[in-house]
Amino acid sequence: MSEAVPSSDSPPSDSPANDIPSRRAIVSWCLYDWANSAYNTIVTTFVFSVYFARGVVGDPVEGTARWSAAMTVAGVAIALLSPLLGAVADRAGRRKPWMALFTLVTVLFTAALWWVRPDPADAAFALACVVVATVAFELANVFYNATLPGLVPARLLGRVSGWGWGIGYFGGLACLVLALVGFVQAPAPLFGLFGMEWADWGQQANIRATALLAAAWYGLFALPYFLWVPDEPATGHGLLRAAREGVATLLATLRHARRYREVGRFLIASAFYRDGINTITAFGGLFAAGTFGMSFEEILVFAIALNVVAGAGAIGFAWMDDRAGAKPVILIALAGMTACSVPLLLATERLWFWIFALGLGLFFGPAQAAGRSMMARLAPPGMAGEMFGLYGLTGRFVGFFGPLLFGLATQAFASQRAGMATVLAFFAIGFGLMLAVREPAR
Repeated sequence: MSEAVPSSDSPPSDSPANDIPSRRAIVSWCLYDWANSAYNTIVTTFVFSVYFARGVVGDPVEGTARWSAAMTVAGVAIALLSPLLGAVADRAGRRKPWMALFTLVTVLFTAALWWVRPDPADAAFALACVVVATVAFELANVFYNATLPGLVPARLLGRVSGWGWGIGYFGGLACLVLALVGFVQAPAPLFGLFGMEWADWGQQANIRATALLAAAWYGLFALPYFLWVPDEPATGHGLLRAAREGVATLLATLRHARRYREVGRFLIASAFYRDGINTITAFGGLFAAGTFGMSFEEILVFAIALNVVAGAGAIGFAWMDDRAGAKPVILIALAGMTACSVPLLLATERLWFWIFALGLGLFFGPAQAAGRSMMARLAPPGMAGEMFGLYGLTGRFVGFFGPLLFGLATQAFASQRAGMATVLAFFAIGFGLMLAVREPAR
């Protein structure tokens, strides 16, 4: 079986080129980005992470360190599971059942965060739910990303990937607006539910209820994907056979890594810069709250503005991806993020924080969307799931360093600025390694 592994130095076949998918399928695919953005924006970045540090633990520095440790555990689990499950899915063919399973797990454990009271005794339960939900969320994304090469022809990969990222940011924006108006600032539960005040629901119920909002948002807007996006045909292999062959194929890929030189270079380069981006998104809300003393309301307003800028950047660079290539987009985005990060870390006034943070956000989407489209172009035919699994593996293999270093630096210097400064090293390393990657001919 190992001798049948194809070389990835040639571009993947453009099999869908003569069969453009329906607009409904493309829109439904992009809507999954709109759906899952609620988890990132509400739980891991702007609301629940801040609530955990301030309300549950009661100490922003200690809360940040414990949240960082939980993200590290989740990262290790994702690194171990994503390439294995991706390879198994390639052998089984269909990906929707896997996505449905992990989407459901994410929704259920996100909703469970409603029961996390502002009490240190609930910290362990909160972190357990977040770890399980984060692992399931990332595994669902492995299969979601792997469907892109089979959905559209190669000449549209950058455009559709960018549209998805951009729509995702605007989905996060819409969810944050609803969270702010309908929950955080609302004197009573949304729509006057049961005619009760938030005080009747328990301690900080308006903040805890945003977890229910995120769960419902994710589950509802994910449905079009499962209804109208075509799945890969089933191979007829049972789960045990698919698992056995998937493991064998993955091992063969690792043994013959030299046949995948460009894939390997890109995986390593992207792992570093993605870790920098993920660290910022995971701890951005904590940084804004702890360093600049921003309230929940201010953080949500900031997050809304950030999502507008990030969504516009992702959509704006989408055409450049298809015309000039993913590599130039990634390099420009990394340079822009570095240029904005340095003065952001030195800022002491909120005005400058806003200016440079929004500048930083402008390049988030292009870097992530172009990384997804480049991985789709580099993936050999029939190996998209495995390759996106390895994409997840390398990201998480390096990825746990970001939260770990952030937490260690924050504790060592008793400063969140010191923790956030660690992302600059990841951007610099990613930029340098990305220069050596050759993009497939378009």
